[in-house]
Amino acid sequence: MIDWFPYILSLQITACATVLLVIVGLGLAILLARVRFPGEKVVSTVLNLPLVLPPSVLGFYLLFILGRGSPLLEWFGIDILFTWQAAAIASTIVALPLMVEAARAAIADVNPELEAAARTLGDSEIEVLWRVTLPLARSGILAGFILAVARALGEFGATLMVAGNIPGRTQTLPLAIYDAVQNQEYGKANLMVLVITVWAFLLLLWVRRLGSPAVLKKSKNNTKLKT
Repeated sequence: MIDWFPYILSLQITACATVLLVIVGLGLAILLARVRFPGEKVVSTVLNLPLVLPPSVLGFYLLFILGRGSPLLEWFGIDILFTWQAAAIASTIVALPLMVEAARAAIADVNPELEAAARTLGDSEIEVLWRVTLPLARSGILAGFILAVARALGEFGATLMVAGNIPGRTQTLPLAIYDAVQNQEYGKANLMVLVITVWAFLLLLWVRRLGSPAVLKKSKNNTKLKT
């Protein structure tokens, strides 16, 4: 009999991480692409640390941020360690650099003359961002978003540190695969590995599709029609 909990929980955590990636990741990408400020390179470097830090180190930092003595617990009384919410935060943190860097590069690559032309036509900065910048950078932003979602779906190490591996509570699909292999339940492991591999393959195929010349040309033509 198939235990559907890890599948459902992984989708739930990935969905929550997706919302956070759009809000936080896109906001940071716009900030880094359009605003120059002291310490910009330091901020960018810190945001990219999850790409190179071992998951255990990242999980340790998250324990420090979310656990005992943290402002979240001491000031607001919010204790989310060893819950699915902690797993969602861990997944978001490890995937955030992929979203931020791809979106930042795409936004920075937008021709400033097109934005300036929109301003001369009376558009506000928000309207320029919404009607010109983001549509022109759409393919790059979406590619980074998809890669980040794929990374969030497969998160293991940091999740284990802050959420644990509690069956029926915090056991995601990657954690369930680890347990199945440890218990020599290879049939169960094979199914879960196949499912997560198919998900990852389809997401990466989508990214490749976004980078095809036909899609890029169509995106540019649609933006010209809007402007």
